Amino acid sequence: MKKLILTLIAALGVVAGAQAAEGGIAWDKAPVRTNDLASLQNGAKLFVNYCLNCHSAAFMRYNRLTDIGLTEQQIKDNLLFSTEKVGETMKANIDPKQAKEWFGANPPDLTLAARALAGHGGTGADYLYTYLRTFYRDESKATGWNNLAFPSVGMPNVLWELQGERRPVYTKVEQHGHETDVISGWEQVKPGTLAPLQFDQAVGDLVNYMQWMAEPAQNTRVRVGVWVLLFLVMSLVFVWRLNAAYWKDVK
Repeated sequence: MKKLILTLIAALGVVAGAQAAEGGIAWDKAPVRTNDLASLQNGAKLFVNYCLNCHSAAFMRYNRLTDIGLTEQQIKDNLLFSTEKVGETMKANIDPKQAKEWFGANPPDLTLAARALAGHGGTGADYLYTYLRTFYRDESKATGWNNLAFPSVGMPNVLWELQGERRPVYTKVEQHGHETDVISGWEQVKPGTLAPLQFDQAVGDLVNYMQWMAEPAQNTRVRVGVWVLLFLVMSLVFVWRLNAAYWKDVK
């Protein structure tokens, strides 16, 4: 329980940054498809390779990935890179003290991030989808990176090899009698290993997995809920007919 409380506190710290940035840019709609097993599997691979180095998902066990179509052997062969067991939770191996020195704070646990980061701009998945796609080079920052959705964030762009290096293009517009710089697009400085559309799809898969990870039973919950509602509708028909038969001779 103590660990869960600490995780929520850390997530709320990120929420504050997310909501502070909400007035800066609009959040893009995330293509969440938690029933798409291929997308979830690719998202799990990206999460383990690019996120789990610094961030933990301490309330998710590796063997729970069997729910998205992976076998335990596939998990061992492709997603476990050290001494973890398939039944263990997803914990980062980074030293918290070193992480605080490098990034200014210990990276928060991401198990519930897709649910905790919701705000006026959209869902937590929308924020993550926007955040992961709006990094740009900024040599004035310690990490060499900045982010439009979360200005001055301490996290570097861990997906830069896939995305390449970009910088925002601004256009001056007049608002309330003052000229303001508004982002109008991106300029690709260095290409990545993925084309822009492929990168957006990869980030969509990663966010899709994080949305599923935040509540692995959500699809089962929805499916059971539909059957319960259908049962109640059918029961209503029988109850209505029974009531009519019971009172038909009453004048």
